[in-house]
Amino acid sequence: MKNQMYAIVHIAGFQFRAAPDSVLRVPHIDEEVGGEVTLDRVLLVSDGDTVEVGQPYIEGRALKAEVVRHGKDRKVIVFKKKRRKGYRRKNGHRQQFTDIRLKSF
Repeated sequence: MKNQMYAIVHIAGFQFRAAPDSVLRVPHIDEEVGGEVTLDRVLLVSDGDTVEVGQPYIEGRALKAEVVRHGKDRKVIVFKKKRRKGYRRKNGHRQQFTDIRLKSF
């Protein structure tokens, strides 16, 4: 089996494993659909044979990605209750996301 190229990228407080032409679902990014995003906070890059690790980021490395779509995730129900006090609160939340396709390493 051939080793695949990948990178670990830091986006909006989360770390994602990114491979060429893969689609990632990341927290909402303010960019139009079809626009290009530069991901310059690269933590690790592997080309299958060698691994390059940053401290914390790799200087001069950046990934290019294209915004595919924006949307909202499934609803998460938040329910709070205190027993015997008549206190009940029910809230729903839908997190916004952006799908990006990685173009170049």
